[in-house]
Amino acid sequence: MSGRLILLDSASLYFRGYFGVPDSLKAPDGTPVNAVRGLLDFVATLSAQYEPTSIVACWDDDWRPQWRVDLLPSYKAHRVVEETEGVDVEETPDTLAPQVPVIAEALELLGIPVVGAPAAEADDVIGTLVHRWDGPVDVVTGDRDLFQVVDDDRQIRVLYTARGVGKHEVVDAEWVRMKYSIEPHQYVDFAVLRGDASDGLPGVAGVGEKTAATLLAAYGDLDGILSAAADESSSIRPRVRQSLLDSADYITSAREVVRVRADLDLDSPAALTSLDAEEAEVFTEFGKRWGLGGAADRVLATRGGAS
Repeated sequence: MSGRLILLDSASLYFRGYFGVPDSLKAPDGTPVNAVRGLLDFVATLSAQYEPTSIVACWDDDWRPQWRVDLLPSYKAHRVVEETEGVDVEETPDTLAPQVPVIAEALELLGIPVVGAPAAEADDVIGTLVHRWDGPVDVVTGDRDLFQVVDDDRQIRVLYTARGVGKHEVVDAEWVRMKYSIEPHQYVDFAVLRGDASDGLPGVAGVGEKTAATLLAAYGDLDGILSAAADESSSIRPRVRQSLLDSADYITSAREVVRVRADLDLDSPAALTSLDAEEAEVFTEFGKRWGLGGAADRVLATRGGAS
């Protein structure tokens, strides 16, 4: 399949919609729908700007997979609010949780598949699907970890939404070089060294962004860095050398945690087709039932339906 594929990091976007759109927006029954309206507006904006051949909403079937926790117990531990029947429950605003199934239903009605996989996060779905498409791919996310999939040769970019979808940055290899002084394929190792409090990655003591980039420039990857740390004749400063040696087990585990999977059993994305009159009417009624207003009209227009 050629043409442009857009992969949505769905949770990243509906959290952004929730916090960026007033919670006074409610359905006729009083249910808040700010996250729903926000996400639909994001889809409409991106569809109009990039005219994709296909869109896939990548989903967290498991936001904190046990295999990652087994490797690194601190992984996202600060986000766990309770454990229910052996499943970690993520901290989510009370008025956001009821909107998540509405978002999934809205996307399905628009013909945008919602794709997850057992024991996998949306990042892993994205990491797999970028390899199932022959044309350019844009990954829409506010998560820096996905910079690892950037590949100019395969026209894989990240549309980085940290400043908002309307002000997103187009992340390619040059952007990564300018920002971090590394190559995209080094981002996993860079994140492991630097750490990331938002994901519970402690990093290596005394190694910040500049030191991490310097080490990667000198030694290529974590294996090269650890080999150099074990070699007393290398130029690594003694304090950093000792921190690296003390953190060897963490480094080995964290690299597997940060690296997104590329081997999930998923179908290749299919091209979008315009909604027919009946499908458009079903979505219109859905929009009325949930009080989605102009957001429903705008996204429907991008899917070939009449508002």
